[in-house]
Amino acid sequence: MRFLIIIAAFLLASCTDLNIGRNTDAGNKRKFTNETLLGYTPVKHQGSSPLCWAYAMLATIETEHIQMGDSVNLSVDYVVRHLLAEQARQHFLSSGYGRITLRGTAPLLLRLISEYGVMPYDAYNAPSLNYKVLARRLQTMSETSHDLSQLSDRAQRLFDERIGYMPKNVYMLGAEYTPQQFAHSVYMLGEYTALTSFTHHPFDQTFAIEVPDNYSDELFYNVPIDVMMRRIERSLRSGHPVCWEGDVSEPGFSFERGIAELPNDIPCTQLQRQKAFETRRTTDDHCMCLIGIAHDNKGRRYYIAKNSYGTDNPYGGLMYLSENYVRMKTVAVVVKNVH
Repeated sequence: MRFLIIIAAFLLASCTDLNIGRNTDAGNKRKFTNETLLGYTPVKHQGSSPLCWAYAMLATIETEHIQMGDSVNLSVDYVVRHLLAEQARQHFLSSGYGRITLRGTAPLLLRLISEYGVMPYDAYNAPSLNYKVLARRLQTMSETSHDLSQLSDRAQRLFDERIGYMPKNVYMLGAEYTPQQFAHSVYMLGEYTALTSFTHHPFDQTFAIEVPDNYSDELFYNVPIDVMMRRIERSLRSGHPVCWEGDVSEPGFSFERGIAELPNDIPCTQLQRQKAFETRRTTDDHCMCLIGIAHDNKGRRYYIAKNSYGTDNPYGGLMYLSENYVRMKTVAVVVKNVH
C-alpha cells in the first residue's frame, strides 16, 4: 500500500520537479552535437509550484524576442497574481464551485497576458514564494468573506504582502508603458497556434483537449503526428522556439541526467500514441520550451529543451529529449505562426 501511495503522489505531481538539487549523474554527461541552439534567457527555478506552463510559455516568448535581437525577461509572478485574483472571484461567486488552482496549459498564459498585460522579471518577482500556501490562504479568504468587495481588498493585501507591491507602469529603455502596452510589444493576439495530435477528434479541427490542467477549455488544433513533428522541426530550424507540453512520468525522463528517452527508443505510430493517451499511460505532466536540435554520436536526433527546474544538471538546466520520446509523449505544442 505504501508503494502505491508513493506512485500515486508522483503521478499527481504534475510539472513539480521531484529531482531538484540532486545532480547525481553530472559526471556521466552524454555528449551531443548541437545542430541549432536558439538564444534563451537564464534558466529559472519553479520550485515546488506547478507553474511550468507559465514558465515555459514566457520562455518561448523570451527566446522569440532574443532571436529578433530584442531581449526581454518576463515576470511569472505578475501573471500568476492576476490568475489567482481571477480565480478567487470565480470561487466566491460560484460558492466554491470554481477552482483555485495553480495548474494550467500554455495557451492559458497567452490569454492572461492579453487580458492583464505583463511585466519584466526585474520589475516584479518574488523569489522562493510558496504559491501552494498562498493559494490555500486565498481559498480560505474566499470562504470567509461576506461579499466580493471584501474578498478583493483582502486578496490584494495578501498579494502585496507575499508577492510584493505591484508597480503601476513598466519602464524600459527610457520609455514608460502600462503592463497592457508592454504586453502588446512582446505578444500579439493570434501570434501562436496550439497543436495536438489525437484521433478521438477529427484532424484539422480544434478541440479542448481532455487533460486535468485544461480546466479553462483552451482550444488545440488537431493534426497527424507526422505533421506536428515536421512543424516542430521547421520552427526550430527557422529560428522559432516551441512550447512543449507532455509526459515526464516515464522512467526514461531524468532531469538529473538531462535526458529523456523511451525504452528501445523506437518510433511510435499514431495508433500507439492514441492507445497510450486513452489508457492514461501518456499524461500531461509538464511544460518546457524547445530551443534547439541536436544529435548523439550515433546520429540520433534529440530536441533541446529549456526546463524550469533550475540549473543543477549536466547541461545547466537544459534537457535533451529523443525524437522518439517527443513523438510518443508530446501532448501538445504551441508554435509561432510563420507565413
